[in-house]
Amino acid sequence: MLYESQRLLGEYLLLHYGNGRHLPHAALTVSNMLTETPFPVRCVNELLDVSMLPNDATALELGCSVGASSFELCRTCSRVEASDYSNSFITAARMLQKEGRLETDLVVEGLIREPFVAEVPAGIDRERVNFSVADATDLPSTLGNFDVVLAANLICRLADPDKFLTRTASLVKPGGQLLLTTPFTWLEDFTPLNRWIGGFDQLHRSEEELKCRLAGEFQLHRRRDLPFLIREHERKYQLGIALGTSWIRK
Repeated sequence: MLYESQRLLGEYLLLHYGNGRHLPHAALTVSNMLTETPFPVRCVNELLDVSMLPNDATALELGCSVGASSFELCRTCSRVEASDYSNSFITAARMLQKEGRLETDLVVEGLIREPFVAEVPAGIDRERVNFSVADATDLPSTLGNFDVVLAANLICRLADPDKFLTRTASLVKPGGQLLLTTPFTWLEDFTPLNRWIGGFDQLHRSEEELKCRLAGEFQLHRRRDLPFLIREHERKYQLGIALGTSWIRK
């Protein structure tokens, strides 16, 4: 499976825990904003309205990858349930929870590697998170509902995005927040064409299709463009711009 490889694990550990010292090549002229604060942390900081959280708020993150946004949610939530479909990602997240750090290596070029240490920021109560392997489109009916539900760059990696979006209303408490980010990178390797949320002609743009699907149960609260940078090796990067939205459950 794509998300079980050691190479991908290194890339996502860097995306979640790297910064300006680790991520960009010296010749890569990008804003410090893009590299100094990891993308998963920015997803939480820019979309979550902390002023609306109750005491002892609970959170659910689906597609948590290697856990940086889950740990960030621990700053304001007393309990965080976090899951991902990838066994290797969850194994790494649990190790970070236990030890606070995880040594890995990154591709420089070809077979050449360099060491990298992912570290959870100090001051976070890592015990607030429970990590598990789960399919975001096949969640247990007993999961309950939460004050915050986060799905970062998940929608366009699901085989059935509508199945997930239909379930979100039951996962978010009334008055709670649904936080979504997605670059809308529709690929038939992940999502059959007939299940894309827009993207197949000019009359069906993905952002508008997403709004149509959520408007009945949610009210749009915030909208942000959230750029992110994935380092494949020393001289190759993926630059994406996720659409970030936060929604209030009616």
